[in-house]
Amino acid sequence: MKFILPFIFFISFKSNAQIVPQGFLVAPAYLESVKIGNQYWLKNNLNVATYNNGDPIPYYSNNIGWGSLTTPAMCSYNFDASNDAVYGKLYNYYAVIDSRGICPVDWHSPTDAEFGTLNTTIAGNGGTLKETGLLYWDSPNSGATNTTNFSALGAGYMGTSAPSLQRNVTYFWTASSYDATRAFTWSLSKDNTSFTQSNANTKVGGFSVRCIKN
Repeated sequence: MKFILPFIFFISFKSNAQIVPQGFLVAPAYLESVKIGNQYWLKNNLNVATYNNGDPIPYYSNNIGWGSLTTPAMCSYNFDASNDAVYGKLYNYYAVIDSRGICPVDWHSPTDAEFGTLNTTIAGNGGTLKETGLLYWDSPNSGATNTTNFSALGAGYMGTSAPSLQRNVTYFWTASSYDATRAFTWSLSKDNTSFTQSNANTKVGGFSVRCIKN
């Protein structure tokens, strides 16, 4: 099943970008990785608040201004930071490709081609990437085996105006642009075992990031 974000425009007269509280500014303590084929992937969704040089990534605590951004930003699902420790933060495309680096040193945001290689390795069976059971996915979580130990969770996403579908779907950004307003993503769903590539999602969307080793 493919989900395409609606491109909803709205007018806002104030930005909600914030400096993240100092307690958020922590380096990832979870550099556990998993080898799938010849690739090494981080086993967790990215949950960082700064670039590699220490600059903060603007954090949005509600949707004011989010849908018209053309600059880096991040948020928590449902604007609730308690989600971050489990599902990671949600980043827009501009944060993913920023030259300051959003992934840890020696890691990078994967390209569409690198996700394509992963898809070839798993023979298109997204069930091998999904965490099993119904703790982080809603029923039926079809075909989930997690035999790769990639441990994908149903993180949901941030649309142009609202968060949606936690425990139902997860989307991963690639660093590959499709056109001026859209970029490539790969997604998993509770309803099937597809690992789905899409070029239809707007760069404004907030999706998960899985880093790959250089």
